[in-house]
Amino acid sequence: MPVLTVPIVNILGLTPRTLLFCLGIGEQPFPFLAGQAVLAAAHGHHHRRPYSIACSPERALETGTIELLVAVEPSSDADLHVSRAAVGDRLDLEGPLGQFTFPDSPRQERVLFVAGGTGIAPLRAMLDHALRSERAPRMAMIYSARRSDEFAFIDELRGHERAGRLELHQTVTRDEGAAWEGARGRVGRTHFASVLPEPAHTLCFVCGPPPFVVESKAALSALGVPDALIRTEQWER
Repeated sequence: MPVLTVPIVNILGLTPRTLLFCLGIGEQPFPFLAGQAVLAAAHGHHHRRPYSIACSPERALETGTIELLVAVEPSSDADLHVSRAAVGDRLDLEGPLGQFTFPDSPRQERVLFVAGGTGIAPLRAMLDHALRSERAPRMAMIYSARRSDEFAFIDELRGHERAGRLELHQTVTRDEGAAWEGARGRVGRTHFASVLPEPAHTLCFVCGPPPFVVESKAALSALGVPDALIRTEQWER
């Protein structure tokens, strides 16, 4: 697979633990599907790790950039090199790759996105892609984070909610602060029951840490969502 070297044109701090890297692709062809990933590392480092592309193909064409959501806390040398990179530095990208993608024309009229932590990245790309279609399905999202300040892209998602394009549900797992008035606790059957009026006809996309994905899939199955309608992707954090 060929390697593309691209500059970092902007870095945005989205939460205390995540950065959004905007990588300039300019007019270079970089076709990908909403939900796919790339293998990335600082230029010259050969230990690349996967990052979901956090923007839709349409947004990438509009901005001339692709966006990667990068965790600040490193777990590997490759992560360390990427998270410490600065604007003007270059990254080596390999890809795109992965089968966790949004279908061109989903037969289901309802879609549920389930995000845990940085698992929001490919789901944000899918959501934006779906909203640009002529006949977008009815979409809901359950988004779990450790603390109330760790919801990446939250202003954007709430904007979709206000516009009636998305039913958004948030929950925190470790935030004991009184300022948070939303739901608490790990995502489970109770969370899903309220957003699955038609379990047998809802296409579900789940992305997050492995235990989160396993538990979410089990809960969805128990509520009657067919296995064929549960698409999953999992990261180590």
